[in-house]
Amino acid sequence: MPGWRVPGAYLRIVGIMALPSAHPSPPPGAAPPLDQPQAGPAPAAALPLAPPHAGAGLAPARARPGPVSGQVFPSEPRGLGGRRRTYALVATDLDGTLLRAGDQVSARTRAALELARGAGARHIVVTGRPVPGVRGLLARLGYDGIAVCGQGAQVYDAAGGRMLSALTLDRETAATALGKIEAETGALFAAVDQDGTDGHTLIEPGYRMAHPTLPARPVPHRDSLWERPIAKVLIRHPELTDDELAAAARSVVDGLATVTMAGPGTVELQPLGVTKATGLARAAAQLGLGPADTLAFGDMPNDVPMLRWAAHGVAMANSHAELLAVADEITVSNEEDGVARVLERLYG
Repeated sequence: MPGWRVPGAYLRIVGIMALPSAHPSPPPGAAPPLDQPQAGPAPAAALPLAPPHAGAGLAPARARPGPVSGQVFPSEPRGLGGRRRTYALVATDLDGTLLRAGDQVSARTRAALELARGAGARHIVVTGRPVPGVRGLLARLGYDGIAVCGQGAQVYDAAGGRMLSALTLDRETAATALGKIEAETGALFAAVDQDGTDGHTLIEPGYRMAHPTLPARPVPHRDSLWERPIAKVLIRHPELTDDELAAAARSVVDGLATVTMAGPGTVELQPLGVTKATGLARAAAQLGLGPADTLAFGDMPNDVPMLRWAAHGVAMANSHAELLAVADEITVSNEEDGVARVLERLYG
């Protein structure tokens, strides 16, 4: 369908609908769903069509105290009069943050999310995984809220199984960006996440998936990657580290795409200006909320914009140094229920 365009990206609004503010309680004895929104501000009629260039709809980045690397400490957010502050929105990354090994959410973390919801907070999952690679996981976890997927390019209604909005990376722009990076670094291995709820992850010969459990479809050559619209490109280098590859890519694709390092073996090219922060801003606006209402958790460089956007940003102890440097607070690792410990302190 026709859409608003920025260089190298297309915004597609799909099946906009007002989301319910409450859901039935689970049957007796059942584990509580990962997300069960409480009654709150009336949802907007549609997601705002803010231009997705860098900084669109975002609060200015705030100066951070710069915690000492490796230090684990609580930071007690305070409101007016020095009272302990809580937040109306809890935004959590998945891998390395909310999830333990094996894509599991612990009983303690589920209970802590229930505690926050009981205090009136909403929960939004914000993940780098595309919708097709995460919707099954969300269903298994009982999550039925809004999910920001694909590094902020996709806003997805988990309850209805519907894409609310999606940004795509222009395929000609993507191919040009790949060529520029290879001119700088030598040959790369590439993959793409296709657009849509039914899209595939296509991998060219030599590309190895960082998450081998995620579905992927091999293709015979690179030209096959561009057979339909794409959400993002994934790249790997046979010799460079992830940080080295991300730095090299940024140096040559400025103005074409956003480069993100999302985890081990996961360097990605997204539509220009798209980040987890821009996606979260669109999703939060659907709930009538903004950065001042938001508590955010993450562990990797792709979470930096989100933590800077939120009123209070929490990094896991297992986080990349780049995220630790901008966090307001460092909690314990995902395997030690770091998200739960912060929620228990703030909402208990």
